[in-house]
Amino acid sequence: MGDPQGELSEEQVAEFREAFALFDQSGDGIINVKEMQMIMRASGQNPSEDQIMQIMKEIDPNSQGETDFEGFLKLMKKKMQDSPEMDEELYEAFKTFDTKNRGCYDLEEMKEVMAKYGEKLSDREAEMLFRDIDVDDDGKITFEDFVLMMMAR
Repeated sequence: MGDPQGELSEEQVAEFREAFALFDQSGDGIINVKEMQMIMRASGQNPSEDQIMQIMKEIDPNSQGETDFEGFLKLMKKKMQDSPEMDEELYEAFKTFDTKNRGCYDLEEMKEVMAKYGEKLSDREAEMLFRDIDVDDDGKITFEDFVLMMMAR
């Protein structure tokens, strides 16, 4: 079946595993059509169930409307390759927060940008939001962290 991880970094795979777990509502290690539809909607698309089935058949021709983590990785890799314009929009949004152009941003940068755009958060609210987005808990939000947060919305 080949290596579905392909050019994905270990960090990306770990983040996708976390996203998979978020959408695998039944916790059975399988994502069904409804759960896949939620993932697609979270990433700004609005596919029908038939379109979801077609996507799932592309991942696995024998699909009965379900996929495991390996199939999910294939889909995410395909989506990353197929949607450069969405990546560009997400990157532009990310750069808004990365005020120091370091490829990541910290809690203080996030609070400054949120305040600039009228989002008044208490320190506690800002810290909670930051912790939710900072997947690897390293005190900074990378583009990968940001993409996962946007997909989970």
